[in-house]
Parts: sequence; C-alpha cells; structure tokens
Amino acid sequence: MITRRRTIAGLAAIPALGAAGAMSKPPAFASLIDDIERRTFHFFWNLSRDDNGLTPDRWPGEGPCSIAAVGFALTAYPIGVERGWISRADARRRTLATLRFFDSAPQGEDPVNASGANGFFYHFLHLDTGLRYKRSELSSVDSAILFLGMIFAAGWFDAPHPDEAEIRRLASRIVERADWRWFQRGRGDVSMGWRPETGFIERGWTAYNEGMMVPLLALGSHDHAVEDGAWEAWTHTIGACWRGAGATRRIAFAPLFGHQYSHVWFDFRGIWDAVNREAGFDYFENSRRATIANRAYCMANPLGWDGYSGTIWGLTACDGPGALKLRHSGAVRKIRGYSARGPIGEPDGFDDGTLAPTAALASLPFAPEIVAPAARALAAWPGLYRRYGFADSFNPSVRDPSLKARAGSIDPIHGWVARDHLGIDQGAILAMIANYRRDAVWRVMRRDPRIRRGLRRAGFQGGWLVA
Repeated sequence: MITRRRTIAGLAAIPALGAAGAMSKPPAFASLIDDIERRTFHFFWNLSRDDNGLTPDRWPGEGPCSIAAVGFALTAYPIGVERGWISRADARRRTLATLRFFDSAPQGEDPVNASGANGFFYHFLHLDTGLRYKRSELSSVDSAILFLGMIFAAGWFDAPHPDEAEIRRLASRIVERADWRWFQRGRGDVSMGWRPETGFIERGWTAYNEGMMVPLLALGSHDHAVEDGAWEAWTHTIGACWRGAGATRRIAFAPLFGHQYSHVWFDFRGIWDAVNREAGFDYFENSRRATIANRAYCMANPLGWDGYSGTIWGLTACDGPGALKLRHSGAVRKIRGYSARGPIGEPDGFDDGTLAPTAALASLPFAPEIVAPAARALAAWPGLYRRYGFADSFNPSVRDPSLKARAGSIDPIHGWVARDHLGIDQGAILAMIANYRRDAVWRVMRRDPRIRRGLRRAGFQGGWLVA
C-alpha cells in the first residue's frame, strides 16, 4: 500500500469541484494557474511514499513506480516549498529518503533482485521493494529524468544543514555512477534501453524527440562521459524531420511531450548549437512553433473529430479509450489505448480523437497566448479537472456507453474521460508552470556544472552559457 501523508498544508484551500467534476465558472487565468499548480503538486506530495520516495506511475489505477515520475517528484518538492504548500524541512526529509533509497538500491544483472545495473535504473520498480517490475527495461531516458530531478534537488538544497549536504553528496554520487559509455555500446548514439534477458535495445537516441536530454547528460558526466560526437549522433537524422516554411519552419516531432520534457530542466532560450545556427532559431523557439502547429492541426481537424477547437486542443503521448473500432465521419476509425499522438504527417503522428491537457499546459512557457484560453476551456470540460488537477486525457468522439473502454468513463454527451492521472504528465505540467512564472527549475539548473559541460561539449554557445 502507498504510504501517504494524511495532513497536507494548504489542501483544504483547494476549491471544491462541481458535481460533474469541473469548475462551473473557471476563474481568471492567474487564479486558475495557481489552482492547477497546487492540485498537481499534491499528486506528488500525497501519493509518493514517505519511506523510499517512490512515486506511482499512475493513480488511482494500480501499478508500479515510474522512475521518471520520481524525477518529476524530486523537481516538485522545492516548488512546493517556494509556493508555501510544504515546509523546507518536510521537502528535505522526503528528498533525502528518495536519494537514500536509490543510493542503496541493488545494482547488477540479476533480472529479479535488482533495481538497476551499471548505475542506471529500470523504467518501472515495485513500489514497496523498489526492485525491477516485471520485464521492464533499463531505461536511459527515464534514468535521465530521474537524474535531472536529483541534480535539481542538489542545486536547490544549498544550505549548510547536514541533511542538505547529504542530499548534495548522494545526488552527485548516484548521478556520477551511471556508466554512459556502457550504454553507448561502442557507437555514437546512446541505446534506448537494456534488458538482462536480451541485451541492448538496438534503437538509439537519434533524430528529434524527448531524448535530447540523454546525450547532453552523457556528455556532461564527470566520471563516465561519452566521447565527443554523441550530440552529432542525435542530430544527424534531423534532416527528415523538418516541416513548414518561414515562420512555421520547425524540426517536427508529432507528440508535444517531445518538445517539452528536456526543456523542463534545460533552458534552451538564447543558446545555439550547429543546427540552431543554421536554422536561425533556438530549440525553445522550435518548441513554440511546434505548440502553435499542434493547435493549428486540431483547429483544422482533418479527420473531423468531435470537440477540437482553438481552445480544446493538444496531442501527445497519453492514455486512450483502448483498442476500439469506431464509426465516425463516414469511416471506421481505430482507437488506441496508451499511445503517442500528434498531427498526421509529422514523425510519430497519429490522431484518434484523444486529447491530453498536458499537451497544452506543459507548453505554457512557449506560447502562453494560446495555452491560457486552453487552460480555462479544459478546466470547464465535465469530469476532466479533479482533486489532483487534470485527468490524463479525454476523447469527445467516444460517446457510446456500450463500448468497452479501458480505464475511464463514457458520457453520452461529452465522451470518454480517462480514469487516471499519469506522473510524467503531471510533472511536466507542474514544472513548466513554475518555469513560466519564475524560471523555478531553469535558474537552478543553469548553475550546474554537468549541465553546462554537456551543453558546451554539444557545441552550444551564447546566452547564459557565456556567464
């Protein structure tokens, strides 16, 4: 059973929801964003375990810990302190419990009795024991998200208090233990994963996607850095990803999470690598253009799905109603469960009418002028906005209650709404709101020597890297 804190400062101040689960009158944007930020923070604070710091992949659905969700939780705790929802002492205790667990978690090639190998961790862990969950892979990108949360915690807890000194020491030891050269397996790119039963996943982190954090961390490592060229291995296939022209020209990746996750911890504003210098704009601007393009696609709505509009939009990886066939707009359409989603015609593009609030909300720093109206509209959507913020996803076209939809409920008027909140999607919402409002994560990460070293070795120049 998940160990939870029963009394949370500020929880009573969360506004009550209407009977349908949505705010009857969405408040002004600033007040709404306050509310979203607070609710989403409490997903991590209430649901992560006190004893080992492990965070569930999803809730209220049962399942394992996601190490990426733990990375987002470690990022969330200082945000909660800065906003006054928890004390620094409470955040320190939870952070230290998390780091102590990962520092002592068993490493090795045993497929059952280990939490990781070669300094990395399995994508999913049992919430109680912290050991590998089923046949999950040793994940380079999910480990990277976990490490980035640790690096942020180490940078934020900068007081002379002995527990904060231990946070800094443990975070550095865990992060530097990761053998990136092993994961590079003698090639330029870094493998996506490894399993003791089958070895390395053949596919590595290349082209444009959420994995840009992987080579940057691998290049920035002090003890086990990869050789020069890892960033070029990531960028050399970008040529096939370009879409648009003029002000819409961008490196495309259809699901918006690919334009968000690395940006949670890396401030790409005003720093340029070789690709940026040739294109004439930085990766932050690229994410802005991708956000605008995602909304434009939903407004055009080429497949005629219900609900899409200039305020109801957002395609990314998320839960879906399940493997269904639906007759819609004169055609039989395939609906998926959990899947990457995005504009058709872009890499990894797929559109089955399922929208995700995290697609818009985690793009707040890139395009607030279109995200603010979306936040208000999404908060008003019946059944979507709850105690811990937004449910993961919804599909207004799946309205037949006789359909056997997974992990959600179907309303004959408003369609399917997911049952669960997902930790990685919650984390992106919370962190990007905090970055938008006060550079909360970016200002800490800009100081870290690993981050600066990785970016410089990748060829980034200018902006805050000059200081």
